[in-house]
Amino acid sequence: MKKHIVIAGKRQVGKSTLVNRLLTDCDKPVYGFRTAVGGSLKKGYRSFFIHPASCTERSESEENHIGDGNGVSPIFYTDVFDSYGVSCLEAKSDGIIVMDELGFMENEAELFKSKVLECLDGDIPVIATAKAGMNTEFLNAVLNHPNADVYYIDEQNRDSLYEELKDLYLLK
Repeated sequence: MKKHIVIAGKRQVGKSTLVNRLLTDCDKPVYGFRTAVGGSLKKGYRSFFIHPASCTERSESEENHIGDGNGVSPIFYTDVFDSYGVSCLEAKSDGIIVMDELGFMENEAELFKSKVLECLDGDIPVIATAKAGMNTEFLNAVLNHPNADVYYIDEQNRDSLYEELKDLYLLK
């Protein structure tokens, strides 16, 4: 067993749901971030926001607005990843770092990507989700990180994967 786990899968397969289920069993403080679709700040676009992983109330502001998409020409806010996103990844050694989710939006956010890889190099346990099937240098580095075990989730194994992962040492 390695220090960290990455749950990889296609869109809407249950990656975030699995993380949420696993965290109900977690006895540690939760650090990191979660990504969510919010109300559109721009007409015709879906807006995406990053929130602290432990936050129960989610705000939508320019501070945490990471991108917009209309299905054709997405817009990404690299500076938000490199400032707000990096600050979400600051963690104390008594906790666990959640990264939900890593994908292509942060592809140009060099500080953020560096911080993600630094967390995977570190000793604070990480549970991350990643979009499967995307071939980017960053996601390949995450999925092939020597300190991370990667679990692929799909509709057929998502319940059994919870049973497999729920008693992992990094959650206790």
